[in-house]
Amino acid sequence: SAPYIATGVRPRAAKLREQGVNGQVEMAAAFDRAGFEAVDIHMTDLITGRANLENFNTLAACGGFSYGDVLGAGGGWAKSILFNDQVRKQFERYFANPNTLTLGVCNGCQMVSLLHELIPGAGNWPRFERNRSEQFEARFSLLKIEESPAVFLTGMAGSRFPIAIAHGEGKATFNSAASAEAFISSGCGAIRYGASTGAKAISYPANPNGSFDSLAGICSTDGRVTLMMPHPERVFRSVQNSWYPNQAQEDAATMRMFRNARCWLK
Repeated sequence: SAPYIATGVRPRAAKLREQGVNGQVEMAAAFDRAGFEAVDIHMTDLITGRANLENFNTLAACGGFSYGDVLGAGGGWAKSILFNDQVRKQFERYFANPNTLTLGVCNGCQMVSLLHELIPGAGNWPRFERNRSEQFEARFSLLKIEESPAVFLTGMAGSRFPIAIAHGEGKATFNSAASAEAFISSGCGAIRYGASTGAKAISYPANPNGSFDSLAGICSTDGRVTLMMPHPERVFRSVQNSWYPNQAQEDAATMRMFRNARCWLK
């Protein structure tokens, strides 16, 4: 991304949060490091008209516990968009704009997945439900990056690296076998939990939530929207990881995601 960062142009990236969301500072730091101008946007800013998504190139729905998850993981947050005509139209226009990118992480992943009716190429997305263990899972998990159209994951297919997870409702589930098959056939299963052997993680705890087909992240068919349960913003520097090789530089593996986004927004 160096040629684009060197121009001094910093695309505006909205760090979207709601009551209970707590990952916006780390998310802003990662985008800022990648050459964006990170802007803190609360849902009340959109509802009252203090801010509008049309002024942003990138949207990042951050992690946390919107409404304490008492309305379902990300459910209350999604409903504050779907049941408000002005805000719903704003999101619909944003998602339809071919020059925008969206990243949803953890609670933000759950929320954006429930907006699938507004998002082109999201027809067969899964829902994210309570972990099979029926408890909150917080640890480092191994991820496998798959071939997919996801812009944030450009050039990363085949990579395996540990990443922080922290969620109680991250199990990817589908309405039917036909829907699951259609999704897998679309090639939008962008990230999977991995086993130490290199295979997909089928069993707990390598698959921390019991997700169908070990899904940890998904994307839209055009690759502009990427959702993931793990937290890339928590480990974008090597020193934020519980272990890293001696030859590691300042940036950890997930920093590539944010720089991919900056490159795409030439």
